[in-house]
Amino acid sequence: MAGHRFLVLQLRPERAASDDEFAAFLAKGGLRTGEVERIELDHQDIPRDLDPGRYAGVIVGGGPGCVSDPPETKDPVEARIEAQILSLMPRITGGDLPFLGCCYGIGVLGQHLDPGSVSKAHHGEAAGTSACRVTPEGETDPLLAGLPACFEAFVGHKEALDRLPEGVTRLVTSDPCPNQMVRFGTNVYATQFHPELDAQGFETRLNIYRHKGYFPPETAQALIAAGHEAQVAWPGRILRNFVARYRRD
Repeated sequence: MAGHRFLVLQLRPERAASDDEFAAFLAKGGLRTGEVERIELDHQDIPRDLDPGRYAGVIVGGGPGCVSDPPETKDPVEARIEAQILSLMPRITGGDLPFLGCCYGIGVLGQHLDPGSVSKAHHGEAAGTSACRVTPEGETDPLLAGLPACFEAFVGHKEALDRLPEGVTRLVTSDPCPNQMVRFGTNVYATQFHPELDAQGFETRLNIYRHKGYFPPETAQALIAAGHEAQVAWPGRILRNFVARYRRD
């Protein structure tokens, strides 16, 4: 039987980025600290006996790892994190358990369902905003309730879901990246954009990842200014809808 708490899995080794992301999940999702269990995978392991079905839902944050990188090139910590999250996916997809993967999470879902469906070949997006559009299938999805047909979202990713695995439905798209939000089954969701980010969070992240290859470092201040000017108001509603749909009082 599902419990009352949400499980938040984080991958960021940078403390300031991890803490800011966690605070954003709480704020945008309307979550109280007492209804969340947080595991920071850069220095914590997922317990071997952890059952994702005992939680109201599972939220996976972003991180610097890429599931499409050759195994021999992966940082050992990132490889361990990836393996641990992937170990949960058969139970999550097999049981159609509530799951929301944010950015890295769409890579994990794709890699689990269809190895090779995620790559750096076509649809990466430099840090900035993306003009997203809700698909006809997304118009009736409860996680997109209350969102307009078109909205801006913060992005920044080197790899993307190149093809839809069997059983996956596209809910949100954009010109640079066709698969911005998807659903598998009824309850398993993932976004390529960052639903937790607002302009201040985007600034924080740009300062932390300035030299990580997501954008030319010399453009950081211009990107920060553009982020504050952008009208990114809607993606956080997805987190709130997810929590509201699966919260058990």
